[in-house]
Formats: sequence, structure tokens, C-alpha cells
Amino acid sequence: MMKTRDEEWAAWMRAGLAGDSVAYRRLLDALSPVLRQMVRNGLARAGASVGDADDVMQETLLAIHLKRHTWRADEPLGPWIAGIARYKLIDALRRRGKRAEVPIEPMIDVLAEAPQEQEVSIEEVTRLVDGLPGRQGEVVRAVAISQRSIREAASGMSLSEGAVRVLLHRRLKKLAAQYRMENA
Repeated sequence: MMKTRDEEWAAWMRAGLAGDSVAYRRLLDALSPVLRQMVRNGLARAGASVGDADDVMQETLLAIHLKRHTWRADEPLGPWIAGIARYKLIDALRRRGKRAEVPIEPMIDVLAEAPQEQEVSIEEVTRLVDGLPGRQGEVVRAVAISQRSIREAASGMSLSEGAVRVLLHRRLKKLAAQYRMENA
């Protein structure tokens, strides 16, 4: 009997939680294009620019990585991932000044249908973020990894919210370009 995509992903997640880094990388690689499409669809439905889809996708992968211990191995993985993606999408829209209610149901459909492609691993993201200097690293860690709001990050660093947004956006773009150059 053939496994469904969700069953395969759940098996990879279980293996990853048990210490199998190859299975975990395989899971993250498989999730990347699905999450990208999910986020693009959500941004488009909210009337926002889909140009930020990769940033939101990376934030979602980071959240999955950081919260992976909260997934219950006896539960389906797809809805858990879709929930994280939904909240990251809403956070991104709020940061951009848009109020949004994003339904989870269309996101679950994307999980089932999206094509697979290779994408950056969480280990690579962590390595790149760890290499950031000073304020740039602080901003990326605070917002993208620690999931603090722009307002909280700005207050903690004595910066304006606009400065935090600009630093975050520019640094994430540069990190993506740096990764592409290193892996070209």
C-alpha cells in the first residue's frame, strides 16, 4: 500500500525527532515548495504582494523547526503544519499593516497537491543567520526566529518600528541572495 504525502511526511518527522537528520532534511526540503505556494495563495487572497512569500515561507520553516517538539506523533502532520503557516501568514500581514483572517482549509488542500522542489534547509538558514553582524543579526533573530513582533523588537533595541522592518526585509533578501550565490 502506498503512503500518502502526509503519512510520508509524518514518518520523516518521527524519524527526525528520533535523531535522523537525513529524514528531517528530506521533510523540510519537501515542505518548502508547498509552504511557498500556500503563502503566495494566502497573500494574494489578502490583497497583499506575493513578493514577500519567500520570507514568510522561511519564517514558517523556522517556526516548524523550533516547535517540532510540540507535534504529537499520533496526529496528522498536515494540519499542524498548516496551522503554523496560517499564523505566520497572519503575522506577516499584520506587520505590513493589513488585518487578515486567513482560513486554514485552502492551505490543507495545497499541502496535498503542491509539487515538490528542493529548497534551503533549516540548518543552512541557521548557519546564515548565525553569521549576521550586530543589529542585523539581532533583528532577524528577534523577529524571524524568536517570533517577537516588530514593536517588541524595536522597543528592545531602541529602534523605530520602521527601522526594524527595513533591517529585517533587507537582511532577509541579502541572506537569500547569499545562499543562492553559495549554492549556484
